[in-house]
Amino acid sequence: MRILGISGSLRTGSFNTAALHAIGKLLPEGAELEVADLAGLPLYSQDLEANLPAAVVKFKESIKSADAVLIASPEYNYSISGVLKNAIDWASRPKGTNSFDGKPGAILGVSNGRFGTARAYYDAYKILSGLNVHLLNYPQMLVSEGGKKFNEQGQLADPEAVEKFKTFAAGLVDWTQKLKAGGIAK
Repeated sequence: MRILGISGSLRTGSFNTAALHAIGKLLPEGAELEVADLAGLPLYSQDLEANLPAAVVKFKESIKSADAVLIASPEYNYSISGVLKNAIDWASRPKGTNSFDGKPGAILGVSNGRFGTARAYYDAYKILSGLNVHLLNYPQMLVSEGGKKFNEQGQLADPEAVEKFKTFAAGLVDWTQKLKAGGIAK
């Protein structure tokens, strides 16, 4: 099983990108996670849809070929990041070429604050549900105080968090297998 991780942060020391890498190491046997690189995506413009930029074509194909998607979003100004929204817009456009259509998926978020990324999670959930992503409802992964969970090298270091991440990773794999076995997922 191949899961595509998409981080809504371009920051070098991003906790959300680190969370994707941590989950990649905790997936059950037979599952692997690849983290997409959003740095090369241009700002979305419908004018570019007639001749999609190469970075967009590659990104759309990586979603289509994945068995599931895992979105990791920081919370910026009470919502998802512009980087993530831009990537979602490209992946779902032009009309009739929604790369997310029918994919199993999950959302997680890590913040430095005490409240996690609940508002960003809600917005990402609305957007992705509208694009027909079959989202894992439970367990949820909203991580607060990221600086206490990850060490300076960006590795998940908190034993309690490791167990929660492991449960979340197994939940996504199980969800994807169920949807694929039932003929629901693409």
